[in-house]
Amino acid sequence: MSAPVSVRIKPLSHYQGLTLPAYETPQSAGMDLRAAIPENEPVTIPPGEWRLIPVGIAIALPAGFEAQVRPRSGLAAKKGISCVNTPGTVDADYRGEIRCNLINHGKEDFVVKRGERIAQMIIAPVTQAIWEVATELDETQRGTGGFGSTGV
Repeated sequence: MSAPVSVRIKPLSHYQGLTLPAYETPQSAGMDLRAAIPENEPVTIPPGEWRLIPVGIAIALPAGFEAQVRPRSGLAAKKGISCVNTPGTVDADYRGEIRCNLINHGKEDFVVKRGERIAQMIIAPVTQAIWEVATELDETQRGTGGFGSTGV
């Protein structure tokens, strides 16, 4: 496991009373994000639809890092709930509220309630590429085969 990195977090006014994202076990890769919606205004996501759910925090990542917002495996396995753009990337220079774009792949309405753990966030290092334009690429055994070319 890499050394921890310090990340500044700003709980927004509608986050009041919720616990900060935290690792649920000592070796967890992701921290759970909670729905920061009003107590009396749950959000219903019908099957096949998606909703943008606020999580009530903004962060300041150090340069060279990103936050990846991913589905929670339990919600995906039990209810068919995922994130539309998974993983969603929070760039190091973004300072706005983090929101999760949840989609319901299940067969029943899914109701999001205040404080519910709806996604997970992973802090990861980023490498930026420098393009080297070439007229030829080195040969490999796989070559140009893709989309199942190595087997089912």
